[in-house]
Amino acid sequence: MIPILDTKAQYQAIKTEIDAAVAAVIESGSFILGPNVKALEQALAEYTATRKAVGVASGTDALRLSLAALGAGAGDEVITTPFTFVASANTISRAGATPVFVDIDPRTFNLDPDAVARAVTPRTKGIVVVHLYGQPAAMDDLQRIADQHGLWILEDCAQAIGARWRGTPVGALGVAGCYSFYPTKNLGAYGDGGLVATNDLALGARVEQLRRHGGKDKYNVEVLGYNSRLDELQAAILGVKLRYLPAWTHARQAVAQRYDALLHDTPVTTPFVAPDAEHVYHQYTIRAPERDALAAHLRDHGIGTMVYYPVPLHRQPLYAPLGLGPGAFPQAEAAAASVLSLPIFPELTAEQQTEIAGVIRGFYAAGGA
Repeated sequence: MIPILDTKAQYQAIKTEIDAAVAAVIESGSFILGPNVKALEQALAEYTATRKAVGVASGTDALRLSLAALGAGAGDEVITTPFTFVASANTISRAGATPVFVDIDPRTFNLDPDAVARAVTPRTKGIVVVHLYGQPAAMDDLQRIADQHGLWILEDCAQAIGARWRGTPVGALGVAGCYSFYPTKNLGAYGDGGLVATNDLALGARVEQLRRHGGKDKYNVEVLGYNSRLDELQAAILGVKLRYLPAWTHARQAVAQRYDALLHDTPVTTPFVAPDAEHVYHQYTIRAPERDALAAHLRDHGIGTMVYYPVPLHRQPLYAPLGLGPGAFPQAEAAAASVLSLPIFPELTAEQQTEIAGVIRGFYAAGGA
């Protein structure tokens, strides 16, 4: 069996350090917003080339608190992609604003800047840009649009920690970057966790206040806030893992390069990487003829795959009231019908990749389904 992700292999490689970090937190008796959270925030501010980082309870909360700190609310429109996880949009809805979906670039799966430009109205407040699968969106064009209309860009970096656009880390390109430490992420905790990174110190201070029920201290609450704190155990675990993240990123990129070579003359389309982007391959996502049949064939041969994402957000029941039927965003819909993510993790071996590629070749050589 070759899983799409092997978290156990990663743990075994750093087990001694992880176990020691967890034990130290338990022995300390400090579990909430203690020294490990502070140290991680400082380390991730440096890693993301930002001035301030604020740990929160999840990647979803990173978006939610950032939108609140930016003042998104009733009557506002926020442009985003329909080809992403629902949190990129439902946090906009939770803020009281309206998500405005636009189509994607079929090569990168990220927002199409031309579509974004056409969607701006007097009610548009900002843009939530998702760096999907680990590849940065076209930030130069998107920032130009934002500047032209006085909009902010909030970066959803949940899948893209360590990715760069023209050498600058994602998260440092817009007004703030929102990160997820869900266990399957490139930097994953052993539970939920998230972080907001920003160069705007005032915005960072607002997020920090919002995570503590809206109080600058425990008993002086000034605004309506949230209870959203990254705990010490997860921060300690992430602190250990962060030291390995650059090497793990390089390993993922090497895995992707091997896939590119193994699959280059098959019917599948391997990932396109924009010239100005450094892709960190949270997912290695192909476009495959007879996608569902290929996925079943791989499963029958003990190879795990996933479809991220089979139903675009405008086709979800939640957003049915927007009245966006089939064909509203043809590129997003075509991607949802054809994408397939193959196993990718730093410990994946060349032999395993050769096996995966062989099963894919065998499927198409036999005529597919």
